[in-house]
Amino acid sequence: MNLSNLDLNLVVALRALLEERNVTRAGQRIGLTQPAMSAALARLRRHFDDPLLSRTGSLYSLTPLGAVLRDRAATACDVLERVFTSQATFDPATDTREFTLVSSDYGATVLGVPLARVLHDEAPGVHLTFHQTSPTLLDSLGTLLSTVDGLLLPHGVIDGFPAVELFSDQWVCLVAADNPEVGDELTLGQLADMPWAVYQRAYDAPVTRQLSMLGISPRVDVSVPSFHLLPMLVAGTRRVALVQRRLVELSPMPGVRVLPSPFPSVPLQEAMWWHPVHAQDAGHAWLRQVIKEVGQAVDKG
Repeated sequence: MNLSNLDLNLVVALRALLEERNVTRAGQRIGLTQPAMSAALARLRRHFDDPLLSRTGSLYSLTPLGAVLRDRAATACDVLERVFTSQATFDPATDTREFTLVSSDYGATVLGVPLARVLHDEAPGVHLTFHQTSPTLLDSLGTLLSTVDGLLLPHGVIDGFPAVELFSDQWVCLVAADNPEVGDELTLGQLADMPWAVYQRAYDAPVTRQLSMLGISPRVDVSVPSFHLLPMLVAGTRRVALVQRRLVELSPMPGVRVLPSPFPSVPLQEAMWWHPVHAQDAGHAWLRQVIKEVGQAVDKG
């Protein structure tokens, strides 16, 4: 496919049509008249050799190809917007750019809070947005990274993309403060026997692999999308959970005891992963430097 033969405005029209499922509303959304939008739909139908939208009574529904193209068109528009809003210069004191990071609640707490303070002081017009990591982020990682400014994730989960090194951390265990079965130390046998509360993403994949090598397959009792929920799910129960030491130091955790891991767990090395499409963007280069400095400050305590 030769992109020079395509009208990239059709990508915008395609997204609007597939998301609105209505020619008139799609035209209003992107500032085109109803006849112009109908003409765009006709061109798209010829290009894809597919109706894309099919009428069912008074409503339109997506064809199977239209359903596939809906998310792809949205991603393409996001990438094009980032390409054409790239800047040769960036002044943090006056710019009003929005930066978007994908992170667990752990990353948003440990790095996001001090980062937001720095941006408040140095870039008062800049807007910082955090999106929660998705269970399917590894399925379309390149697409995700091309549409955001960075992904906070430790080494050992992904590779193949540039990264800004941030800070190190270590895993510790949480048990209920009143759990009579656990003394001052946990044993590997207890880890194998106790029910677990776990974070449901791939964040702790390295330590999970390490447990597997030790012959321990955690018996998961409950899984949640937030590290902050784990202490509450452990308190008053027989459950055990793994959390990061820095999160323990920053967050109140009543009703639980913090114990060292009974095995030498793989250290956490947090990083911000980013897509090479941002390499020469002045604003992104500034963000990478600021995040690096904030991560170094966190590492020093």
